[in-house]
Amino acid sequence: MKEWPVSGMELGPEWMAWGLPGLFLASFLAATVLPFSSEAVVLAMAAAGGDALVLFGVATAGNSLGGLANYGIGRWLPTDRFIRWTGIDAGKAQRWRAMVQRRGAWAALLCWLPVIGDPIAIALGLCRTPFVPTTLFMVAGKAARYAVLLWAAGLAWPG
Repeated sequence: MKEWPVSGMELGPEWMAWGLPGLFLASFLAATVLPFSSEAVVLAMAAAGGDALVLFGVATAGNSLGGLANYGIGRWLPTDRFIRWTGIDAGKAQRWRAMVQRRGAWAALLCWLPVIGDPIAIALGLCRTPFVPTTLFMVAGKAARYAVLLWAAGLAWPG
């Protein structure tokens, strides 16, 4: 097992004690507007000997559902009300709308990105992109991120 500089103690003993439900929750919360890093939890659990494939699946599921919650918020809220509540500049809102309309559900591949991933998911909902393709692209992007993370850390799929 490869040593990694992040330990369960640095993340708080609760995350390690919660096991896979804790990882799911951490991954879900990280996909919302809350400032949280699921990557640290995944890496700590993998370094502690967790099965990389199981960790990959749980983190991907939690993070994807969190992203879909953002999509749902965007889909549920009327666009003008959302812009008013958040105080987003009308020009910025129009640029986001244009980007989503140009890229469509494909933009969901970028929902894993820090800082802009959550607004992309909300914008996809606001623009009413089709649910199934949006979900598939969002899951693919988030899964790719966790696969690369575990692979790059040398904690996944040892051979």
